[in-house]
Amino acid sequence: MRKREPRVNRRIRVPQVRVIDLDGAQIGVLSTRDALKLAESKGYDLVEVSPDTAPPVCKIMDYGKYKYEQSKKAKNTKKKIHSFQLKEMRMRPKIEEHDYDFKCKHVREFLIQGNKVKVFVEFRGRERTHTEFGQILMERLRADLQDVGTVIQQPKMEGRNLTMTIVPKSQRKKE
Repeated sequence: MRKREPRVNRRIRVPQVRVIDLDGAQIGVLSTRDALKLAESKGYDLVEVSPDTAPPVCKIMDYGKYKYEQSKKAKNTKKKIHSFQLKEMRMRPKIEEHDYDFKCKHVREFLIQGNKVKVFVEFRGRERTHTEFGQILMERLRADLQDVGTVIQQPKMEGRNLTMTIVPKSQRKKE
């Protein structure tokens, strides 16, 4: 849903408006035509800041500067919101040592970046009868990553996969 732009100058179609000056002082209720003349005489725009009141509130200001400040505010609020991404890592129960270290290092990097990680241990064929190897692997991973992450979903079987979800530990970044 897109936010509506405020009406400016000739787009204000109501007969009377409450006018606020550049410095925030209230001038009073004027006809729209008189308010427009007053704004143009000062070299500024008449911007409708509160269209829902009766009469609508309009402010005399530089509309270009106003739009620029609004976009900067929107950027700052967007910058502060951190979205978590769910990363996935797949393993096998009979994983080699080097492969385990490599995948563990990647999971560590994901957690340091602030992402959630869902780890899968995939069982094929006869491996499904020995899920304890997957449990041992998950416990080892939990122990190796306990300094950077916390397990929020304990290892559980989902079909032929054993899954576990890890989130980063809350740490404030040094600025």
